[in-house]
Amino acid sequence: MRPYQIALKNLMRRPARMFFLTVALAVGLAAVVALVTLSNSMTADIEHTMDQFGANILITPKSNDLALSYGGISLGRVSFDQRELDPSVLQRIRTIKNRQNIAAVAPKVLGTVTLQGRELLLVGVDFAAELRMKPWWRLTGTEPSAPDHALLGSSTALVLGLKPGDRLTITGRSFTVAALLQETGSQDDGLLFVPLAAAQAITAKQGKITLIEVAALCSGCPIGEMVEQIAGVLPDAKVSAIKQVVEGRLQTIAQLKRFSLGMGGVIALIGLLVVFITMMGSVNERKVEIGIFRAIGYRTGHVMGIILLEAGLVGLVAGLTGYLLGVGAAAVALPLLAQSGHPHLLLQWQVALAAIGAVGLVSLLAAVYPARRAGRMDPADALRSL
Repeated sequence: MRPYQIALKNLMRRPARMFFLTVALAVGLAAVVALVTLSNSMTADIEHTMDQFGANILITPKSNDLALSYGGISLGRVSFDQRELDPSVLQRIRTIKNRQNIAAVAPKVLGTVTLQGRELLLVGVDFAAELRMKPWWRLTGTEPSAPDHALLGSSTALVLGLKPGDRLTITGRSFTVAALLQETGSQDDGLLFVPLAAAQAITAKQGKITLIEVAALCSGCPIGEMVEQIAGVLPDAKVSAIKQVVEGRLQTIAQLKRFSLGMGGVIALIGLLVVFITMMGSVNERKVEIGIFRAIGYRTGHVMGIILLEAGLVGLVAGLTGYLLGVGAAAVALPLLAQSGHPHLLLQWQVALAAIGAVGLVSLLAAVYPARRAGRMDPADALRSL
């Protein structure tokens, strides 16, 4: 009889013990797989949610300016050699290595205008890109799409007494108020938005851009790399990451991964001890059997191979079962834990291979000492217990 046949028969002779050992390993692995799958899925979900939170890269012209602030009170800035961006930078941004991670590019032109005797900050935008970058905007009216459409912040609309459908004139150009922006609690409440080309004409900045906001999808790249890549193609511009968004995202991801790794390590240690104790008990119970094997010519390697093969088979079955259980548990728990309403369960073949391989390796490592002890067992001592 070959060693692998002996190992299989021995597993079938003790079905209850091997069943509970397999269940113990499978449950432990299922917990790890569920944590890892949940961590990866929630990370992707958080990244997707935060990627839609708005711009995370800001591009402005390089200028020599000084901030006028003291004790937390800002009095504005004094700028020297103030420049504007050329529209060609929009095409150059799309040439960077990680251009597939760029979700939206929103150019803007800023200027002040006088309307109804009040000074207002006029912002020229590409409405399609702006609305895609700021999905949290809630509009009263219709989305602006025509060249003569205007969008008013909530405070601006209140001060001017305008509502959707009203007309307003800015330096001789007539606009229709397409929508009012519901209160956001940000600077957007006090702005007047018009199409980019109209704002360039009103502010006499034809063919110029004041700043560009970029929303980067960075699931597969550090935001810092994209900032460096954009700075490389725009040497005359200042490119900076919006720290609050980036650091918040990185901290959340790091915490999830540290928690998963910590729990995985604890469960792996418990699984190793369970296999070790079970295999030691099995070897002690099979002294006579092992002694007979040694007496009829089985060498140390043969006996060790039988014990290790048994442990490896148990680990393989437990790995497959545990992975499926873990994925199932993650699928049930993900909708309860994810931020978005429609989270996507992220299945990765690397996780499946690593999980099954890790259980097999833990089982083999835990069985090494019992196997060595069985292989070095003296046949005379073993048979003396008959």
